[in-house]
Amino acid sequence: MKTFQLEQLRTFAAVVDGGTLEAAARTLYVTPSAISQRLKAMEDAAGQILLQRTNPARPTPAGEAVLRFARQVRQLEWDARQELGDSDGEQSRPIPLVVNADSLSTWFLPALASLPPGLGASFELHREDEQHSTQLLRTGLVMAAVTATPEAVQGCTVEPLGALRYRAVASPGYISHWWPAGPELAAGSLVPVVDFDRKDHLQDEFFTAVTGAVLAAPRHYVPSSAEFAQAIRLGLGWGLLPEQQCQADLRSGDLVELAPEHPLDVSLYWQRWKIDSPLLNQLSAAVRETAARHLREPGS
Repeated sequence: MKTFQLEQLRTFAAVVDGGTLEAAARTLYVTPSAISQRLKAMEDAAGQILLQRTNPARPTPAGEAVLRFARQVRQLEWDARQELGDSDGEQSRPIPLVVNADSLSTWFLPALASLPPGLGASFELHREDEQHSTQLLRTGLVMAAVTATPEAVQGCTVEPLGALRYRAVASPGYISHWWPAGPELAAGSLVPVVDFDRKDHLQDEFFTAVTGAVLAAPRHYVPSSAEFAQAIRLGLGWGLLPEQQCQADLRSGDLVELAPEHPLDVSLYWQRWKIDSPLLNQLSAAVRETAARHLREPGS
């Protein structure tokens, strides 16, 4: 890769973060023309287009590698200034992370809260399905991810966190309407189901694994973890909830488990950039320790 100047790397990251040349210019206290000139110099040096001039601006595949590099340099620069006592109270830029919605609503936030307040860290959380979160790592948009992918993304390390256990549940009213003789999942290929969004295949995979049939049911799409659970409690359909979200309702009778002998464990992994950053190291330790308290050993 061609050598880029530090101000060019800062400029490239600022354009992607802000979405426009004008936003980057305001952040860096220069003119949009200066931003444009720096980008052109980078693309001339690289011999290829690095940034799609869309709204918002997005890196090209070649630009994704530059974005990763720019953000790694920015983080290492901040770490060095902290260690040298040269930060002047400067806060780190928000560390971008990607987390699946169920982890975010059950165990991940306590990991962030466990970090020392004096660390000066802030976070920008992106929500994405655990099956698709590694794409944001590849593009350089995030520095670390909770993912279901055990294979390390290039330039990242990976470690297992444990398994998030799910239970198939429905409300008593839903069961009395659709299964008057009692819950029978094998006869449920055509009864309403709740999915998180159109990328959510958890209910389909569970249904096929338990019954051997294909789920051809009417769908409700509820793309929020709390509202997803509420939709099931209100009887819109059946669905899979993390144990942490449904244990109290199962005990109270507000929800009924459809297949108690068939819990579903989704193994989760922590992938992060392979750089020696004290801040990233502390974050990884906090995630590891919190996951050990909240997640299961797969198959246990």
